[in-house]
Amino acid sequence: MTSELASTDGVDLDKETFLIDLIRGLSGTLQDLIGLEEASGMISVVGATIGKNLNDQYRREFKTDKMNIDQVCHALVDLKKRIDGGFRVSEVTGNTIVLVNSACPFGKAVIGRKSMCMMTSNVFGKIAAENLGYARVELEETIAQGDPGCRVVIRLAPSESLDAIDRREYFREDD
Repeated sequence: MTSELASTDGVDLDKETFLIDLIRGLSGTLQDLIGLEEASGMISVVGATIGKNLNDQYRREFKTDKMNIDQVCHALVDLKKRIDGGFRVSEVTGNTIVLVNSACPFGKAVIGRKSMCMMTSNVFGKIAAENLGYARVELEETIAQGDPGCRVVIRLAPSESLDAIDRREYFREDD
């Protein structure tokens, strides 16, 4: 092996880039092979597991068996901040939490990969439902579908009105 190999400084590869490309590739393959709905369902399973683990960590951090609405809001924003998301609480009214986002943790890799949004839906839904009893997560706007940002509405009480197109319901697991 010669010691005068060409420089590899121009190779755009690090752990984060590799993992994002891996997830984008997997979600794209799933969407192409089995369709968006089924791909979203598979990613939802992973999101639910991650949501449970994060919920346990935040409960330990807050030293509680059940977070209140302020703690849930803090946890949702904090977890996204830790992975380079740009989420913030826009409003909390009655039985509704509205979050907006200016930066996806997956960056531009999320564009065209709506199934990747199931990570957010499931993590948010799992944490909200486990602590507040119920959550219906509505992805009103997403970077993945070409919007400039995300708007996520979490309804904390069941409703007959299911007008949102992209929504998922989450329920507290029995203890």
